[in-house]
Amino acid sequence: MEICFVCYGNICRSVMAEYMMKKVAADRGRKDISCFSRAASSHTEGLDIYGPAKKCLDRHGIPYSRHHARKITEEDYRRSDRIYVMDEDNMWMLERLLEDTEGKISMLLETEIADPWYTGDFETTYKDLKRGIENILEECL
Repeated sequence: MEICFVCYGNICRSVMAEYMMKKVAADRGRKDISCFSRAASSHTEGLDIYGPAKKCLDRHGIPYSRHHARKITEEDYRRSDRIYVMDEDNMWMLERLLEDTEGKISMLLETEIADPWYTGDFETTYKDLKRGIENILEECL
């Protein structure tokens, strides 16, 4: 299963989810799950993970590497089995950007995951992402 996580800029929520999922899947021996992350906009294209997001991942022992934020493409859509967005705005943007979003794209949680770029609360974002990742893993059993 190939999973794509999407948020507005691909420097906080989606990239945190990507590296969190990679660690959890590796820890559980889930070689059947791979993932990557993208942005719904090109606003932050090329940027690395936002510093406070890195600090949050460090606190939780989540390894990461140099990142280059990228906007989602039709090719990314085609290669993904599932695409998880963080909020309704991300969903709206993808519905306008991609040709066919029927059934492949959904919210990571039933509620929106707040953008820590604005809230400054990376721990709450981490907890929400962790809950969403656990839900994915339960679905994939």
